[in-house]
Amino acid sequence: MDHLEELKEFARLHARGQGMTAEHATRVLARITNDTTGDPDSWASVWTAEGRAAATRGDLLDACRHYALARFPYHGDADRLHAQRLCVDTFDQWRGDQDGIERLEFDHADGTVACWAAGLDRSRPLLVVMGGIVSVKEQWAPLLPLLRKLGFAAVVTELPGVGENTVTYGPDSWRTLSFLLDQLADRAQVSDTSMLALSFSGHLAMGAAAEDPRIRRVLTVGAPVADFFTDEDWWPRVPGITTDTLRRLTGSEDLTELRHRLAQFALTPEQLRQVRIPVRYVASSRDEIIPDTDQALLRRTLDDVRFKTFDDVHGSPAHLDAMRRWLISQLLWLRFARRRARPTTSVRAS
Repeated sequence: MDHLEELKEFARLHARGQGMTAEHATRVLARITNDTTGDPDSWASVWTAEGRAAATRGDLLDACRHYALARFPYHGDADRLHAQRLCVDTFDQWRGDQDGIERLEFDHADGTVACWAAGLDRSRPLLVVMGGIVSVKEQWAPLLPLLRKLGFAAVVTELPGVGENTVTYGPDSWRTLSFLLDQLADRAQVSDTSMLALSFSGHLAMGAAAEDPRIRRVLTVGAPVADFFTDEDWWPRVPGITTDTLRRLTGSEDLTELRHRLAQFALTPEQLRQVRIPVRYVASSRDEIIPDTDQALLRRTLDDVRFKTFDDVHGSPAHLDAMRRWLISQLLWLRFARRRARPTTSVRAS
């Protein structure tokens, strides 16, 4: 599959995951003939034009969705970088009419971590939402008003190297989560932190949970664990967009260097046995990115892990509503209802 066709295939899935209709995505993709910077019929130009049209009619969140696809899978050229900035600025404009959504920026030793937040209060448990290697925080930030109503101090941010997060993505990137908790210590109840960490950020959340006792529960979707990073037989199946994005985020020159770097990311059984908190995992039976052996490893090593499996590809974009309902219900049960329930023996269930 050539580069443009692979972009279009993945964009259909991500458009669906953001709530766009298949008909609309198909119409937009039909107008894209190349991926050349500056060409009006190029990937970034067409999606950006759709975003501007949505902004003109006053639908700022729809504009953000289109800008997010214009910079997909990462802002590696001038047109995509422009779309990335439009996505942030347009969301900033939208949140100006909302109640209580604020922007946070923290200076990290290796870069800057930017967030959108709502409900920050030292009496509220912290909920951190983070996407994967291709999704920006503006895709998830519209959930902030709901998360605040549910009683959380909610913060939406990005994986290192994605969007406005300029920290380099590496084997120790889980430390970025502990860094974020340190920065929020005076603004939320960080000793009771939940992680809603999607895809590759789920890997970070489990790594952090093994070391940071402030993280009390992890909910994730299609997270790599170990074999994704090390399995020589699985790796040739990984889509080119995924490998190219990882190469950029890790600063690898080529595939050989990328594979060498990624081998250091794998979580060991010893690390996972230190994750003594509930983990809730949405799996996809036709996941083209994450091998099911990673789920098997979690079943063997975690004390309290439950899975919800959809017949879908990575991220279960065709089951977005059902997936969100399950994750939110699990989050609320673990945070509020479970502590009032009578103690029971933990069971590994699927």
